[in-house]
Amino acid sequence: MIRVPATRVFDGRPVPREVVESLVEAARWTGSARNRQPWRFVSVTGADARRALARLGQYALPLAAAPVALVLLSDSSAGRDTEFDLGRVCQTLVFAAHSAGLGSCPVSLYPEGNAAEAAALCGYGPPWLAHHALALGWPGQAPRGRAAIPTGRKSLPELFSER
Repeated sequence: MIRVPATRVFDGRPVPREVVESLVEAARWTGSARNRQPWRFVSVTGADARRALARLGQYALPLAAAPVALVLLSDSSAGRDTEFDLGRVCQTLVFAAHSAGLGSCPVSLYPEGNAAEAAALCGYGPPWLAHHALALGWPGQAPRGRAAIPTGRKSLPELFSER
């Protein structure tokens, strides 16, 4: 069983461009509806730009703490299943990052105006929006004490049934 917890604390070491490129290489092979591949990826490493992105989502602060904010852009005119495709490609990135020894934390950039602003920060205009990003970096020491976010998972009987 593979467990990949979200990483919100990073040790500050930079992530080489080649490592980020290898993650995107894995992600670009993710299936998509009708093979449209309605995504683009932008690696943001500048501290000011990462802080600006972190202000565009209620739970996006890990983007400021991570050495890389990998922004996932989607074509808003590509159809209703685009967000499902983005979820799939994000999960591929999470697993690829884990395999490379990196920690990651997916974040959402909402409302719609924030997604448009994030896309603009990455050099994209309509129809591209950035509803999602991934904080990437080498995991740091988790703070001691009680987490503000609930931990643990629901049991299998709570989630699964047969008919």
